[in-house]
Amino acid sequence: MKNPSIILTENDKIILESYKNIADGLSEFLGSGYEIIIHSLESLDSTIIKIINGHHSGRTIGAPITDVALSMVTKLEEDNGQSFITYFTKNKKGEQIKSSISAIYGENNRVIGLFCVNFFFRTTLSEFLNSFINPSISENDSISENFVDNAEDLMIGALEEVKKIVYNDLSISSSNKNKEIVSLLYQRGIFNLKDSVITISNHLGISKNTVYMHIRNIK
Repeated sequence: MKNPSIILTENDKIILESYKNIADGLSEFLGSGYEIIIHSLESLDSTIIKIINGHHSGRTIGAPITDVALSMVTKLEEDNGQSFITYFTKNKKGEQIKSSISAIYGENNRVIGLFCVNFFFRTTLSEFLNSFINPSISENDSISENFVDNAEDLMIGALEEVKKIVYNDLSISSSNKNKEIVSLLYQRGIFNLKDSVITISNHLGISKNTVYMHIRNIK
């Protein structure tokens, strides 16, 4: 077997760094029962460049790759098309773990690192559920999100929500309501969508030049 250690380019390092943000976001979503690790294959003796909830395994940044992860690198070297693996294992204490290892690709489609997620079954039910329940947020404070099949439905859905807000705000004069609607849609990024100005102007019954004017005033 070839030595899977590699020399990272500057772009490779940037790619690995970008995965650290993904790890942070995923950890906040999944909760403390999950250990998340990013390995860099630049040095197999010290591969971990990011670890969250490392108390589960006792590892820290700078720890080496595991035997299973090393085996994964070997399989990737053999180019059998496999880029991830999910498996069950146990630690030295005999505790059950569900693990996932995914390849991180860099320049020239080289495998430059691994993204690993481990769930520890010893995690209590209350600890697990605590990640999905936020008692400090009421139903009225929750974020409303539109799941649609196409961009036009997204525009219309956002427009209807904004219209309700503006029409119910008695402090906004009738002559300024369309201006405020365009402003709120702009803040939501709706006008980054293709043909959004035409779609919004048609549904508001105003010209696209008027919409453009309101957008220019916002900028």
